[in-house]
Amino acid sequence: MKNLFYIVSISFILSSCTVYKAAFAKGADIGWLPQMEATGYKFYDQDGTEKECLQLLKDRGMNSVRLRVWVNPNDDKASGHCSKDETVAMALRAQKMGMRVMINFHYSDSWADPAKQNKPAAWKNHSFPELLNDVYNHTFDVISALKNAGVTPTWVQVGNEIPGGMMWPEGSTDNWNQLGQLLNKGYDAVKAVDKNIKVIVHVDEGNNNAKFRTFFDNATAQNVKYDIIGLSYYPYWIKKDYSETIADLEFNLNDMVKRYNKDVMIVEVGGEDDKVQNTYELLKATIEAVKKVPNKRGLGVMYWEPQGAKSWSGYSLSAWQADGKPSPALEAFKE
Repeated sequence: MKNLFYIVSISFILSSCTVYKAAFAKGADIGWLPQMEATGYKFYDQDGTEKECLQLLKDRGMNSVRLRVWVNPNDDKASGHCSKDETVAMALRAQKMGMRVMINFHYSDSWADPAKQNKPAAWKNHSFPELLNDVYNHTFDVISALKNAGVTPTWVQVGNEIPGGMMWPEGSTDNWNQLGQLLNKGYDAVKAVDKNIKVIVHVDEGNNNAKFRTFFDNATAQNVKYDIIGLSYYPYWIKKDYSETIADLEFNLNDMVKRYNKDVMIVEVGGEDDKVQNTYELLKATIEAVKKVPNKRGLGVMYWEPQGAKSWSGYSLSAWQADGKPSPALEAFKE
């Protein structure tokens, strides 16, 4: 009887671990949330009752959050905040609600994306060896602060949408040797804090297989270390409906797994806030495409700033209504 108890207990533990590991990530980048709350923005459920934003997202099936980190941000409403301290506070808040955390390093004082990858002002005149140390120390510092606060991120992104590299000009794809070193410094810093954290390298336009092959072939040639290929998917920005590009996204997801033997994850997706049904269908199709990747190597889907209502942010790809209520499009994240 005693042996049977041990067998049942061990089986339960193993099955619990397997379920947790395999849990498909459904989440949101919520970097604007602290600013929204600081400016007095209120969130409401469909019945009109005021409710905490993370609870509203969790009620719609989300189990993860993504938080961006800037090096020395200002306090501007739209392009500030996201400091280390604010990130730690938000990560703690999310974890207390049972949500997993992704940290997204921009290595900038403000937005970094395919059009701009500006070095932090404090690093502006640093030599390349100094920049390598900057990336390592900043990454290590933030992840250590999270760990010391009791939060171990599940995932960490080294760079945000970097098809042209990061920290220009030194880390541009015009100089892949240096970009590879910078990415590896980020990777090494994350693993020095906790080797179980998964490191993501992130490229935009997830339906563009040629762009991804070019980038990750070069990354492979430079022995860049990473665990997951992160993709953005925004049909809006290439002026096409999702129905015209979803097959290309699906092909690219599968090709990345086969070609580089890496897991894949949609770390940013979004649809137009005034096209609720279309955005709902976009999300359903995107989630399905990622879930269909063989052997559960498609890890999840994150909506970029769903709560960032256009009335507050001016951003028209949020999924929040003018009355402070979540868009019905987010129902796509429910099982």
